Amino acid sequence: MKELSNQNQSKAQEGIYNVKQLGLPKTLLLGFQHTFAMFGATVLVPILTGLSISTTLFMAGIGTLLFHLLTKRKVPAFLGSSFAFLGGYAAVAPLKDGVADPTQLAYAGGGVVVAGLVYLVVAALIKSFGVKKVMRYFPPVVTGPIIIAIGLILAPTAINNCSSNWILALVALGIVVICNIWGKGMIKIIPIMLGILGAYLVALCMGEVDFTAVKEANWFGIPLQTASFAKFNLSAIITIVPIALATIMEHIGGISAISATTGRNYISDPGLHRTLLGDGLATSVSALFGGPANTTYGENTGVLALSKVYDPLVMRIAACIAILLSFSPKFAAVVSSIPTAIIGGVSLILYGMISAIGVRNVVENSVDFTKSRNLIVAAVILVCALGIQFQSVYIDGIGDVIKSGINFSIGKFDITLSGLAVAAFAGILLNAILPGKDYEFKEEL
Repeated sequence: MKELSNQNQSKAQEGIYNVKQLGLPKTLLLGFQHTFAMFGATVLVPILTGLSISTTLFMAGIGTLLFHLLTKRKVPAFLGSSFAFLGGYAAVAPLKDGVADPTQLAYAGGGVVVAGLVYLVVAALIKSFGVKKVMRYFPPVVTGPIIIAIGLILAPTAINNCSSNWILALVALGIVVICNIWGKGMIKIIPIMLGILGAYLVALCMGEVDFTAVKEANWFGIPLQTASFAKFNLSAIITIVPIALATIMEHIGGISAISATTGRNYISDPGLHRTLLGDGLATSVSALFGGPANTTYGENTGVLALSKVYDPLVMRIAACIAILLSFSPKFAAVVSSIPTAIIGGVSLILYGMISAIGVRNVVENSVDFTKSRNLIVAAVILVCALGIQFQSVYIDGIGDVIKSGINFSIGKFDITLSGLAVAAFAGILLNAILPGKDYEFKEEL
């Protein structure tokens, strides 16, 4: 493969490449890289809830394409399975011996459909009152620490995956670092893919790859064939819909992270109302046809930061690849055969990148931490996000276990708020009531 010219390398580092400059083969490689980045987390949600993996991949691709359509094809985001709704699925359709009741799973899907519609209501409010009036509640002193917390909350997942085989994890990590720092041309742009492939070859030599699922998988399958289409039940709706308030906060953090990564103000253009509309409709459509809720993926934001190629077309290619994968259980099984340690090795960098982007967001917006009010807002966000997410609870006969989130009941309905959701609410509230606000939202970065 020929190296890119010096001028093109400079453009790649500035993140202004498009498919005409890269060429179709290289752009396809970038699309596969984003597919690898999202795959593990995306298929984990159906494994934990009992939903169909094929349907999940199919709806992730469809949801991403719908999002890009509604955001004028401007935002380089990939929409994968949301972990925020796991508590809702567990409450409405708990797994028994690893299997969920199809009827209850359908009711949970109905709740997620309605939750997605909440996004549309919030998007309409933003459109009516203007993004400036809304975004004054989300200054960098709030969004920056939230972005930092997103990466730190994901960090233990990376370490746990690495711990299954540190040799493979370090090989993947080393290849990514070497390619990104010292690589030239295309090698510098696709470090994640090269890290995964290189470590996978090492895993094959070590006998660490299990091909059992690959042998048993069919070459072709219909994604929606085993899906649990949504049904509507008031109890399930009341249980799941409040989660949308938390995920909307996460959405704003995610779009802020992508904006900070690319240096483009997507909250202003194409507008937060459009990104919320795209995310909400993608979630509702996915759940309607038996898939999980969708959300913008931090893993892919990390890939953007590493590759510095921000052309949204690459994400749409990744979406099409996900759709194709959903029709081939055999190929999906091959991707699933990648040892978790390799995913952990590359995730270690990707998740760290997300937190680093949050730090950059705070620095570039010149947040003044000599002011006590800013210190308090940031401190409360970070402690709530991490403390609530990883709180230790003692259980007789078991010992200390990690119990994520705050659980409470409204009537006969149990509700769980994640640490990130609580942190977002607390940060927004403190920023609104404490005196000394000096942030003014700018239409352009």
